Amino acid sequence: MSISGDEEVEMRDFRELKVWEKAHQLVLRVYPATSTFPTSEAFGITAQMRKAAVSIPANIAEGCGRKGDAELARFMQIAMGSASELEYYVVLTRDLGFLPEPTASEVAAHVVEVKRMLGAFLQKLTPG
Repeated sequence: MSISGDEEVEMRDFRELKVWEKAHQLVLRVYPATSTFPTSEAFGITAQMRKAAVSIPANIAEGCGRKGDAELARFMQIAMGSASELEYYVVLTRDLGFLPEPTASEVAAHVVEVKRMLGAFLQKLTPG
């Protein structure tokens, strides 16, 4: 695909990235985990936690639709920030008693794995 016939645009298929798949699986785990939160938190911590989770694979996908490694790296960094935010929400909801310990540990482990993968991907994209 080219723009004006002279500039090449490289598009990546986000579905082919292992980090996107792991992040998508994390979202699919967060939704049921938050479904037991108090109804008074529906527009609070439940929504915030889900939004942070969804933001991870969404930013990976958006970065894949952008031109060049610098743009992809920028969206991967945003995804990393959302993963860190989600990591905090797991700690908070565990400490508030909303998320039982076995579930909190499982979700936290998934978040750490996604962050590790994002970090490795970022290192490949940003030389130096």
